[in-house]
Amino acid sequence: MIEIALLAILVLVITLTLGVPLPWCFGAALMVMYFIGDVTMKGMVLWGFQQLGNPALLAIPLFVLAGTIMSESGIAAALLRFVNSFVGHVRGGLGVVAAVSCAIIGAISGSGLTGISAIGPLLIPEMEKRGYPREYATALIANSSILGLLIPPSLSMILFGWVTDTSIAACFLATLGPGLLIMFNFSAVNLWMSRRFNLVLDEKPTAREFAKDVGKRGVYAFPALLMPVMILGGIYGGIMTPTESAALAVIYAIPVGFLIYKGLRIDNFLFAGKEAATAVGAIMLMILFSMILGQMFVYEGVPQQLVKTIFGITENKVVLLILINILLFLIGMVVNDATAIILVAPLLLPLMQALDISPVQFAAIMGVNTAMGGVTPPYASILYLGARIGKVKVTKVIPPAMFLVLTGYVPVVFLTSFWPDLSLYLPRLFGY
Repeated sequence: MIEIALLAILVLVITLTLGVPLPWCFGAALMVMYFIGDVTMKGMVLWGFQQLGNPALLAIPLFVLAGTIMSESGIAAALLRFVNSFVGHVRGGLGVVAAVSCAIIGAISGSGLTGISAIGPLLIPEMEKRGYPREYATALIANSSILGLLIPPSLSMILFGWVTDTSIAACFLATLGPGLLIMFNFSAVNLWMSRRFNLVLDEKPTAREFAKDVGKRGVYAFPALLMPVMILGGIYGGIMTPTESAALAVIYAIPVGFLIYKGLRIDNFLFAGKEAATAVGAIMLMILFSMILGQMFVYEGVPQQLVKTIFGITENKVVLLILINILLFLIGMVVNDATAIILVAPLLLPLMQALDISPVQFAAIMGVNTAMGGVTPPYASILYLGARIGKVKVTKVIPPAMFLVLTGYVPVVFLTSFWPDLSLYLPRLFGY
């Protein structure tokens, strides 16, 4: 069955590369398992629909809707101006604003696409005006947007917790440390890179002017800053489940967008709902097919055979972890993070447990690797969206984007794998 499973995965990758819609790619792989592998479909479809009824999955459409509302409402702009008040006068400070703002937005929306959608149109033209090359500004914001997949709440971690039966709150905390470290790395690399650019800086304010500016923008941004506080405080305070916090995010974002920031109108509110519904429809159909495919693999004992085969090659933990990271990186290059997690996490979980790696650390390892795929061609959906928003050719964005990946992201991938406390300290602190 290993050979047939690999053939199914090969068909999946080929159809994805050809641009076939995601659900049908999984459908093609299912057909391989059904016709060649002679795997019965009896009960599989019914089981798949039962899985879609899990309340934890309701968090996905709610967080997607909250993110689209936030992009349209002016909440992102308020956050950006507030962060800029701290470092706008520092050389390279505007790039730091991009990284930090995307991290904050990630703590609201849980999506990598929200950061580039909300911050890109505002900050890319401003960074170019201040002397940053447009392609570099686009690459920096696109790379920073993947923080939305790591800074909790994260849609990919909701899926990981669901498919592996791991605490979703623990998965959220596992990717927080790596996410913050990546944000710091991007900020540091940007400060170093900014020495090469002829930047236009704000005048350094006096202490009185600085305090006044921070206070004024802080008051204006307070309703926006309250969103991540309520969402994360509710989850880790034990007051709400991730699904309930996602519902609260939507309920809170609507009046704030309409009445406080006044960026929401009936037309763009309806547009946000339509965008969220379209995205969620595609996600749910993909989840259905991919869960059935994954269950077929489990039913046929493919994960156990995979563990046996890999341990037949080597039992060295360091070598195996390097190979697993390379595998996850390559998978992230051809499919999105949700697809990779649903398909691969159940397959690799027995192997990681055999290596004495907890499911929570595995969540962080999968999270950082699959998130990197969002800016790594050929998949690179976040990078392509960034190029469209930044109005610059993808070929010009790729070199600075890959430089940021190598200097700011890859070191964290290896730290997450070989330094367990980076991902496990916070879950242990909160009792998970």
